[in-house]
Amino acid sequence: MKKYLFIILLACWNSDIPAQKPSSFNGLDMNLGNLFRVSGAKTRSISPENLTGEPGKGGMTPISKGTAGKDSRELGPGWKVNPYVFIKGGQTFTLAEINGMGAIQHIWLTPDGNWRFSILRIYWDDETIPSVETPVGDFFGMGWGNFAALNSVPVAVNPGSAFNCYWVMPFRKKCKITLQNLDDSELTLYYQVDYTFTDVPTDAGYFHAQFRRKNPTQGGIYTLVDSLYGKGQYIGTYIAWGTGSYDWWGEGEIKFYMDEDTKYPTINGTGTEDYFGGSYNYLVNGRFQTFSAAYSGFHEYYKPEGLFNSKLRFGMYRWHVMDPVRFEKNLKVTIQDLGWKNNRYTIMHSDISSVVYWYQLEPHYPFPPMLTKKDLAY
Repeated sequence: MKKYLFIILLACWNSDIPAQKPSSFNGLDMNLGNLFRVSGAKTRSISPENLTGEPGKGGMTPISKGTAGKDSRELGPGWKVNPYVFIKGGQTFTLAEINGMGAIQHIWLTPDGNWRFSILRIYWDDETIPSVETPVGDFFGMGWGNFAALNSVPVAVNPGSAFNCYWVMPFRKKCKITLQNLDDSELTLYYQVDYTFTDVPTDAGYFHAQFRRKNPTQGGIYTLVDSLYGKGQYIGTYIAWGTGSYDWWGEGEIKFYMDEDTKYPTINGTGTEDYFGGSYNYLVNGRFQTFSAAYSGFHEYYKPEGLFNSKLRFGMYRWHVMDPVRFEKNLKVTIQDLGWKNNRYTIMHSDISSVVYWYQLEPHYPFPPMLTKKDLAY
């Protein structure tokens, strides 16, 4: 009798619950304002402990085949047997290869060795040329090969070499991520790629990032990018700036030549530190003051050390998360290598490296060839 009464009460209680409709939320564009929303997106993750990201396939590496198998020999499978990979000198390792529709939502890496000699590449769908091609250190705002705390919304670098990015990277058919080791010595890499399978909006652009370097600059103009053709939006700049002068180096204006622009740009900044969210030479009480904020930062500052290391070195980022620079046909971005000496502006000859970030509809224009190891060196 009690059993039947319980069933009747349960039926009455369930009748008060409205029918659940299928969610229209795709699990992308995550923030605190929608974190409570459920969706049909499926979470997956690739790491050395699950190289394919398949459900129920994590931690299965046998002791005999794990990179840390010797350390786990008394514990057995599932106990940190294969937490990292080795990438030999000259080798390209595939970090992730994903088939289906979805988006990368987080990447975490801890590469050792020379960060300028590890080249990160990402390919979308059926691409044969990468949409992302940059030294791994520069991609994460570490252009001088040393740790410098970076605490922003889309990129964070934490002690001691924990590289994180939260750029949303949608794909419709496939994603492939590789890391090439240009160095002679083997590197050890811990990493994790977190992604989701879900519906991607028809208007979603593909994520791109391109590296460049000029050492020294000539004529006072450094071109950040000039090969953006199509429709999209520019979302970020990172610059590693080295100068042999002790004079102020950051008077240069950034210029965005959009669509029909020719001699003069549509967007014209007022100074280097101004563009990167600072002011008045980044000085507080006559000294450089570093900072790392949500969307801009001057987080790297290295004084000369020793007899031959004579460059002042700086690193700065500016994320256009709240103010993307939209283009319909093409975009060219330059910044002046301009300093201040003897009460006048003066053209400098700095060592400038950069990574620019943007979304666009494919196809994209091929990048300039990646620099040789010699030309990449700090």
